[in-house]
Amino acid sequence: MKTSPIEKVAIRMTRFVGSPASLIIHTLLFAGAFMLVVFGIPIDRVLLVLTTIVSLEAIYLSIFIQMSVNRSERRIARVSREVHEIAEDVEEIQEDVQGIETDIDEIQKDVEEIQGDIEDIEENVDEIAEDVEGIEKDIDEIQSDVENIETDIDEIQKDSQ
Repeated sequence: MKTSPIEKVAIRMTRFVGSPASLIIHTLLFAGAFMLVVFGIPIDRVLLVLTTIVSLEAIYLSIFIQMSVNRSERRIARVSREVHEIAEDVEEIQEDVQGIETDIDEIQKDVEEIQGDIEDIEENVDEIAEDVEGIEKDIDEIQSDVENIETDIDEIQKDSQ
């Protein structure tokens, strides 16, 4: 939010009034005002002028203070809105994290099932490999038997001739 030139002046004045330099200047001015009595100015006139100046200064100070309060209120409201938005974002992130945790749990279960399936497949492959070895042995035996039969047939044919 942009600040107007008047607000900028008010901000500077408020900062100055609350500074040590302002305290020193006010102390010197008040002391100087009472020193005017030494120079022949009647005390009632000095007090009248001093009271008027102090009253006007108090009015302006209260305005500056109220402006500072209003500015602080606006900042606090803006920060409060931002905090609320951040809190909503955090809630959404928490929901997302919970969803991710649920997904991870489901994926973990799926992985465990897949691992079980892989173990079953490995067992089946081992059994098939054993069966294939058995079949190969049977084929070798049959091949050997066929060769023996062929040899026997050849010999019988030679003998019958």
